[in-house]
Amino acid sequence: MRFGEYRGFREQGTYVGATRTVGAVLAPGPEVGEFPEDSAECRILKRLGFSKPAIAAAADNAARRGTTIEQELLATGWIREEAYYAALARLAGLPFVDALDPEAVMDVEGMDVLLQRPTMLRVYDRRRAPSVAIIPQAGRMENLLDSIAAMPTLSKSLVVTTPSAMRAAVWKAGETRRALNVSASLFERQPRFSARIVMTGLQGFVLGAASAGAGLGLALFGGPVLLALHASVSSFYLAALALRGGALLYAIRELLPIDRHTPDEDLPVYTVIVALYREAPVAAQLLKALDRLDWPKSRLDVKLVCEADDRDTIDALRALRPGPHCEIVEVPPIGPRTKPKALSYVLGAARGEYVAVYDAEDRPHPLQLREACHRFRHMPDKVACLQAPLIISNAQASWVSALFAVEYAGLFRGLLPVLARLRMPLPLGGTSNHFRTRILREVGGWDPYNVTEDADLGLRLYRLGYRCGVLRRQTLEDAPTEMGVWMRQRTRWFKGWLQTWLVVMRDGGRARREMGLLAYVVFHLLVGGMLLSALLHPVMLITVLSSVFAMLGAPRPPLSLLQVGLIAVDIVNVLGAYACFLGLGAVAMIGYEKRLIGWRWLAVPLYWMMMAAAAWRAVYELRRRPFHWAKTPHKPVVMGQGASSTEPPQKLKWPRLWRRQKADA
Repeated sequence: MRFGEYRGFREQGTYVGATRTVGAVLAPGPEVGEFPEDSAECRILKRLGFSKPAIAAAADNAARRGTTIEQELLATGWIREEAYYAALARLAGLPFVDALDPEAVMDVEGMDVLLQRPTMLRVYDRRRAPSVAIIPQAGRMENLLDSIAAMPTLSKSLVVTTPSAMRAAVWKAGETRRALNVSASLFERQPRFSARIVMTGLQGFVLGAASAGAGLGLALFGGPVLLALHASVSSFYLAALALRGGALLYAIRELLPIDRHTPDEDLPVYTVIVALYREAPVAAQLLKALDRLDWPKSRLDVKLVCEADDRDTIDALRALRPGPHCEIVEVPPIGPRTKPKALSYVLGAARGEYVAVYDAEDRPHPLQLREACHRFRHMPDKVACLQAPLIISNAQASWVSALFAVEYAGLFRGLLPVLARLRMPLPLGGTSNHFRTRILREVGGWDPYNVTEDADLGLRLYRLGYRCGVLRRQTLEDAPTEMGVWMRQRTRWFKGWLQTWLVVMRDGGRARREMGLLAYVVFHLLVGGMLLSALLHPVMLITVLSSVFAMLGAPRPPLSLLQVGLIAVDIVNVLGAYACFLGLGAVAMIGYEKRLIGWRWLAVPLYWMMMAAAAWRAVYELRRRPFHWAKTPHKPVVMGQGASSTEPPQKLKWPRLWRRQKADA
């Protein structure tokens, strides 16, 4: 039944006094104890009909994990939440409601704290005085019974509900305020980090002046200006290539990972956030993957974030009846409608000391959370984020997915570990990021206007004095197999990298001071080099081919030393780009993965041309649709088909830099 139909507000002395009394009774108490058989919590649970063995087993888990017996019983799913709190209501002689009308809840400042720990909520009804919906706790139930016995009128002001019902009402009552705050928060508090303004007036002036100057120079002094531009671009291209070449040389040596575990008694609450949009086909697969995570359900806080108008996904999730540790959160359709907006919308409700972000199609390693927790606790507090490696599990599906797998292997198991070892800024991947929740909130969360929120956040963390590391436990996901899907996804990535570069370059001098000169140069070579190499790759390739054919053709005047040098640099740039792309991937991949790739690596020149097309599309979209989020469709994986299994058949390769990880910590 639903409770409350009126948003009005009335203060009454009896009601206020009752609220204060109940607030004292429901105040959170200590969670860790020995749980003797005659404890208050055990006595209440026995009165509710729980058996001694069930209570004893839950008490043992609670003592080890720092929870309560009540939390452990609810987390196991032995009893439904509605049935349990209805039983507590009967014990106290109070009415029970399984749903609260959001229209009966007044959205007041500070109410969002109930999203983390629901306890009591004022509810208004036109037919009677305001009431208080409460979430009683077994350990403090006797205090509540004593209060009701001492103040019989108290029972007229109280109703019992469930934590899920209270959170649902709070989410709905404050959804508009919350969505508007999330959309504007970073821009209003730290505008220099927000991509809401695509390009500042000064940046537009500089770009226009540079373009006009280059055009005028070519018109007046075509040969020398063109040669200077050629030399500048080729040099920058070569420097960006040298960065990846250095990472390749560093990563040629390998070391297998060492398994480490964190005991149950030392585990904090861990929040897992998954943003979903039009993901009904993979809903069952997602819940199975999350269920395999080796983390006590009583210490797990899973947020499944969906767009409110995506009823297919929401209905699919609800039909699967996720466990009590999972919460489906609906984000109101207020722009910008992007993944980072959805992630930031739910960040305030995260209960965990750490936050992990996954995508709908991800299958994370069951021990990934434990490894992240262990590393966070043994690394400096300035390490704000840990990136798990992403491995493509459908490399055999097409030549597009095969080269995508090579690219991901080189990035997540080759380049990023080297950057982390050298304490350089990391352009994070869009999933399998693990954060310290406190720091994530401190830096403003994700930018809702940046369509590659991951890379943007990694650089913002670095500019604010934090750094990122990497994990060894992988996450499996599928790559696009069709060129059209790949093109839309890669266009969005390039557009976001352009946004990120423009944000950093609003005040290049300040960014250099914040990052340090070396990291600032690495940023330009990494992000700027990636953009420039993709945009100019067709020009570079055509220049090389035309020069080679010209030298092999009819006799021509001898070339100057500078021209010969530029042709040599161009050849090194093109062939080196292909070599580093394949080399980083080959070093990181195991033999099984290489066999899945087969001879598809020969298509790497075509893959680079596709990246060039995506980069130019991104430039166009940045002007026309800067915040448009191109959705990548996902399909469920048929388990047991080669690389689609949760675990690869062999251990993964890792750079030798892991041997120094302990010393760094």
